[in-house]
Parts: sequence; C-alpha cells; structure tokens
Amino acid sequence: MGHEGRRAFGARVAELRVRRGLTQRELAEAIGRTASWLSQVERGVQPVNRLDVLRLLADGLGVPLHELRPDAPPLDPVDESSPEPNDLDRARLLITGHPAPRTLIAPENSYKGPPIPDLQAAVEEAWTLAHSDRFAELSATLTSLIPYAEGAARAAKGRERVQAYGLLARAYQALSAAFVRQGEPDAAWVAADRSIAAAERSGQVMGVFAGTYRLAHAFVRLRRYDQAEHTARSASEALGEYVARTEEPSPEALSLQGSFHLVLALVHARTGNRSDARREIETARSVASALGEDRNDHNLEFGPTNVELHAVSIAVELGDAGEALDIGERVDASGLSPERQARFALDTGRAHAQLRHVEQALACFLDAERLSPGMVRTHVAARAAIRDLVLMAGRAASSELRALARRTDAMS
Repeated sequence: MGHEGRRAFGARVAELRVRRGLTQRELAEAIGRTASWLSQVERGVQPVNRLDVLRLLADGLGVPLHELRPDAPPLDPVDESSPEPNDLDRARLLITGHPAPRTLIAPENSYKGPPIPDLQAAVEEAWTLAHSDRFAELSATLTSLIPYAEGAARAAKGRERVQAYGLLARAYQALSAAFVRQGEPDAAWVAADRSIAAAERSGQVMGVFAGTYRLAHAFVRLRRYDQAEHTARSASEALGEYVARTEEPSPEALSLQGSFHLVLALVHARTGNRSDARREIETARSVASALGEDRNDHNLEFGPTNVELHAVSIAVELGDAGEALDIGERVDASGLSPERQARFALDTGRAHAQLRHVEQALACFLDAERLSPGMVRTHVAARAAIRDLVLMAGRAASSELRALARRTDAMS
C-alpha cells in the first residue's frame, strides 16, 4: 500500500471511529494498541498490512472487514453442512469434581469393571486416538475407561492396584495432551495434575515426570511462562542430577530430561530470550545424542529427529525463517507420528509465510491438514500465518488458499 493508499485507509478508519462515537484512546484500548499508534494509522503514517490487525480494527469499529478494507480478498462461501463435532466436551465433564465418587461409598471388593489387561489395551487405544486428534472418539473412550481405572485403583490389592494407578496416570496424560492441542489448557492442567498423583501412587517415578511434562505444556498454552519455566527447570535439573550419578541411565530418563529442555527452549523463544532458547536446544541435542535413537517413551517421541523438529519450531518462533528452512531440509520425519509430522509441516509453512513464499507455505499447510486437520484449526500461529497469506495474495489468492482459510476459520 502506497502513501496515498495509507492516507485513504487512515481516513476511513477515522470516519468509522467517529461514526461509532469512539475517541482514539478508546478504540486503541479496545484493540490492544496505543493511541499514538492509532493516530499514526489515521494520518497515513503507520501502514496496516497484517490481516489479524485489520480484523482487530474491523471488530473494534464494529464493521465487516470488507467495509474497512474493500480490497481484502474474498473467501469462498461457507459450507453449510455441519461435520460431526470432534471435541472433548464429555471428557471435560469427566474431570469435573471427584473422579470416582461411587467407589468411595461402595462396599469393599465391589469393583465389577474390566480386568487390568483390558484397561491396558484401552489406554493404548486412547493414546492412538490422541496422536490422531480424534478427540470425539478419545472422549468416548476415556469417559468409560477413567472411571473404571479409578475404581480398579481403589478396589484392587497389591500388584494389580499398582498397575491400575499406572494405567490411570497414562490415561490422564493422554487426556492432558489432547486438551492442550484442542486449546483447553485449563482442563489440561487438571488432567496433568491427576496423572502426577496417580503415577506417584503407582510408584512409577518416571511417570511422575511424564505428567509434569504435560503440566508444563499446559502452562505454556496458558501463557503462564514463569510457571512453565519453573516446572520444566525443576524437573530437568532433578533428572540431570539423576543421570549424572547413574552409570547407565534408562532411556526413559534421558527422553524425559531432553523433553524438558525442549519445553524450556519454547518458553525462552516465546518470551524473546534468543540466547537461552538456543542453549536449551543444544542441550537437548546433547541428550538426544546420548540416547542415540528416536524413541517413544511416555509418548514423548524424543530423539535426534524430534530435537531437530523442535529446532525448526524455535527458529520460526524467533523469526529466523531461513534458518528454520535450512534445518528442515535435513530432517526426515517420516518415522514419527502423524501428529509430529503435521506440526513439522505447520512450522515449515510458517517459515515460508514469514518469507512471503505463498505457494510453498500453502503446500505445507495443506500437508499438515491432511495429516491432522484438527491441529491446523487449533494452532493459533498457523491460522495467523494463513490469514497473512490471504492478505499477501489479495484478490489473486487461489481457490485452494481461500478454501483453506475457510476450513480453518482463519478469517474469524
């Protein structure tokens, strides 16, 4: 947009603001900007090119986007057909209140649920559904599984009781991971906390750390970065001391230690601490080298490949798109879960979007959608990148790009 275009746009913003009866300060506060910034926009000094900012302005002014910016690219008509909901609403109700009230007042030895091997198979299925973002099926599975596991843990004796608590911990971890991906971090916090308690009662120490890892990610999603850093750092330091004094540390201990360093890298990247983010990535690389292979202990998928995927993600978070693409070219993620492959495609797409590579970014986002449709719709940064792509392309936006923006609700 040239100087005259900026002046015309600014005059339009001022006109709509006055029509709505707002001062510059009132509108600026409503959209999270300063009055000085808005003044520069209205005078044509400050350009507004990002679609997410345009949407904020339009919402603050109470007008459709196209009334504010007529040259904004049109979207394809909305498909009126309603797909089946793929949510965790039933599971959210499941973790509301005490997990097993009937068990508390039932007669002793009254448990009539499935045997432990059946519960174990159900937990494995729950993790498969979680990795596939099949949230409705996961919710249905856990709605029956968790009450049975809670009952078994309280009614069983000896070894079976330990096994039941261990399965319960893993079930809650799957639920926490799913809640994070669906953008419900408050529920993820509850599920992670319950997984930690169950793991400790099972005597599975590494299960406690696995639940703590899920808790740290809930804090990241809540943007409580101080809590996320405290959680991840205290766990990584404890594991580091354990690994240092153990002649042959277990693979799961190394996987957990490295995974916490990846959480710390993400926290530092989100808070703009570039040097610490890179240091944590290098530490995770060192741990992955000691591990020597890609593994899936506690469904972490930690190993050399996963560290490089996170290095791509951290570079994108820091705005180093060229570095992200350079690292990505050397990564073969085909051996990882569809979930991790989709996340890699999203991060690569975001890197291309930062460099204004519209077609390459679109191809990556479509690949991510093929692997995990739900992830694209709930990934805030990816949806913002898709909005930016639509704005960059303008009226020349391809039907594929417009359709993707519609499917992911990127324009809302």
